[in-house]
Amino acid sequence: MEKINVGGQAVIEGVMMRAPRSMAIAVRRPDGEIVVKRELVVPLSERYPVVKLPLVRGAAALFSSLVIGIKALNFSANEAMTDEEKAGEGEKGGGEVSSWALAGTMAVAFGFGIALFFLFPLYLTKLLTPVIGTSNIIFNLVDGVIRVIVFLLYIWGISRMKDIQRVFQYHGAEHKSIFAFEAGEELSVANVRRYSRLHPRCGTSFLLIVMLVSIAVFSLIPKLWPFYLKAGSRIVLLPLIAGISYEFLKWSAKNDNNPLVKLVIAPGLALQRLTTREPDDQQLEVAIRSINEALEVNAGYADDRLVV
Repeated sequence: MEKINVGGQAVIEGVMMRAPRSMAIAVRRPDGEIVVKRELVVPLSERYPVVKLPLVRGAAALFSSLVIGIKALNFSANEAMTDEEKAGEGEKGGGEVSSWALAGTMAVAFGFGIALFFLFPLYLTKLLTPVIGTSNIIFNLVDGVIRVIVFLLYIWGISRMKDIQRVFQYHGAEHKSIFAFEAGEELSVANVRRYSRLHPRCGTSFLLIVMLVSIAVFSLIPKLWPFYLKAGSRIVLLPLIAGISYEFLKWSAKNDNNPLVKLVIAPGLALQRLTTREPDDQQLEVAIRSINEALEVNAGYADDRLVV
């Protein structure tokens, strides 16, 4: 039987899993019940053939993941609340967010990410110009180093938060479940627990690759350009950076037994030691339920399965 490509995301008290044509979100409610939301997913490449092109598919995958990820987080946040908390939210007019609210949340999150990881390092590097000199290479290297440092400090900072640590446990459960599935194992808690929580196709590794690729791509921007042009060009070039990073991640995941590739992906795996934690048995149960539900929905499209 052909293997299919499965990915996932940790959410609040749960895990979202994606198969080529399906998505499932499993969340453990405060009373211990596991609630599941399942959906069919039509790949963007079927609606827009241009998405199949290298580089383009990376940017499209990033956008699609952002949309689905925020929807999954919204569902999990609602289900993880106690009845009293839900009642309180109801009195405030809370509940499921609208499409406009979802779009607004995405815009704010995306804008914050660009400002923190791309514009702030650029501005700080500009202030350091009297110290680092006028070399374009030095300017972009310093800009890149500051960007990576800001990113690492951000990851380290949120990893200290108690609620985020539980999300990181579910992140570890997600990786272990996917590893067990890829190995052809029966998805039981005992079997899944044996696998590593560090996965080469992790989004954490992808973000680190984005930071590193951006150093090379932004070096093409002339140093003499005014600040607003440099800032604007960084935003315009983000889809290209995402595309290159996606292709590299996809290639490295398929060749992770190569000694050179192992060396290259080692920083991303090391960073996952911050963004994942060892899950408990109940968290593994949730991840297993999520992947099984996604596979069940996807099974109705066996003839169209994607080969890994």
